[in-house]
Amino acid sequence: MRNRVTGPTSFQIEDNGINVIPEDQRHGTPRSLFWPWATSCISLFNVSIAGLLLVFGLGFVQAAIAAVLGTCVSFILVGQVSLAGKRASAPTMVISRAAFGIRGNTVPTLISYLTLVGWEIFLLVTTVLATTTVFDRLGWRDGTLMRVLVFISVIAIVIVTGVFGFRLVTRFQGVVTVASLVLVIAYIAMTIDNVSWTALTASNDISASGFIGAAVVAMAAFGIGWTNSAADYSRYLPRNSSGRAIVGWTTFAGTLVPSILVVYGLMLITSNPALTGELSSNPVGALISLLPTSYLILVPFLVLFALGMTGAGAMDLYSSGLTLLTLGLRVPRAVAAGLDGVIMTFGGFYLLVFAGSFFGPFEGFLILLGVPLAAWVGVFLADAKIRRVDYVGADLYDAGGRYGSVGWPALTSMIAATLVGWGLVVSSADAPLLNWQGYLFEALGVTSDSAWIESNIGVLVALLVGFGGAWIFGRQRIRRQEALAPQHVREVDSLVRHGL
Repeated sequence: MRNRVTGPTSFQIEDNGINVIPEDQRHGTPRSLFWPWATSCISLFNVSIAGLLLVFGLGFVQAAIAAVLGTCVSFILVGQVSLAGKRASAPTMVISRAAFGIRGNTVPTLISYLTLVGWEIFLLVTTVLATTTVFDRLGWRDGTLMRVLVFISVIAIVIVTGVFGFRLVTRFQGVVTVASLVLVIAYIAMTIDNVSWTALTASNDISASGFIGAAVVAMAAFGIGWTNSAADYSRYLPRNSSGRAIVGWTTFAGTLVPSILVVYGLMLITSNPALTGELSSNPVGALISLLPTSYLILVPFLVLFALGMTGAGAMDLYSSGLTLLTLGLRVPRAVAAGLDGVIMTFGGFYLLVFAGSFFGPFEGFLILLGVPLAAWVGVFLADAKIRRVDYVGADLYDAGGRYGSVGWPALTSMIAATLVGWGLVVSSADAPLLNWQGYLFEALGVTSDSAWIESNIGVLVALLVGFGGAWIFGRQRIRRQEALAPQHVREVDSLVRHGL
């Protein structure tokens, strides 16, 4: 008879930090990954991502195909990284130490941390902006107190969920997913009259650069931004879990609803191009403006929308807390999550009070950190594919162990890929601090009026260069590491519980 798996309840603060998960706490099936990844991308905010895709001059059909393809490919990457979680039973950025070394891993871990915190801030700001729009529609012009209360409430829910940890986060996702599905279906039903079917059938010239650009933005907005968290949720799965099922459920959950939402956003914007300008300043608020002005519609809509955003925010906060511990902060995981909550609060306040627009900084953020994150994904996946035996847990926490202090093949490949990638992307004019990007276009003879300038092809190039560099130059280092390990490694949990 199979032993019963035990573990903390949903309302018990998770003890595990960045340690390897003990055998008696590994549980679940690959199907359980559906809930966190479905929740991560089910928000109505993703309808507004369509505004970033149509700037490439594509018609509806081209943009829709690019969006679905980019989203699917990006979550295949998430699924591939999730496989390492099953093999190591440790958080993503701890597993990354095998490739980059214990100290060398600081570079990608810092990029990961900035990405996660950035998403937390944007999710918070979007919720408050949506609240402002609802209050204005209902005539509550002097709703400062209510906006403050919403700001505090979202922060409180995100922090509490993130602090309690894995069980509460995953249970919360089930509720959020169902509520968000109701919201999405209701929104489509109430706004479908705004779609001009004639406009959708209008043809545009096929643009390879525009198609790649739209697909890359979809990749950066969805899956790539979650790759650095992928193993955080698969690390609790038993080691005998099906690898195909892990990749399949992750890809299915992360692709299905976001694709529907973005395609519907493309339908709305193609039918009414003026929405693009409104989305740049208040993305979800512009979508809310399409709803009837009624307390019975707008208030429940706002509650369900805020619930969805806090679900994604809780996932980010949970992973950013683990990432902060991986950077070397020696505090309990719950404390690290709380500190991230404080940073999210100040960052959200700054963006709400001082930022002049939303989509300009958002797009700049996606591309700036999307390039090194794509480079890291390439390196990580190449390293994982080369390995023939599972990770040795104890050595992931010891700079004197088999993974060493600095993995130069991986680190050099990531840095080189990032520099090449930044040279092949440009950011919005609303992000003037990033106008140094794109420095390789001129050297390659690409003129300023070329469509390739806006294609963001540097994200794809960074991923491929990172993968290729690690695949070519990292194999010998990995074989030396594996020569020190027995062919069949059994984890001894008492030796690797180094998390606080």
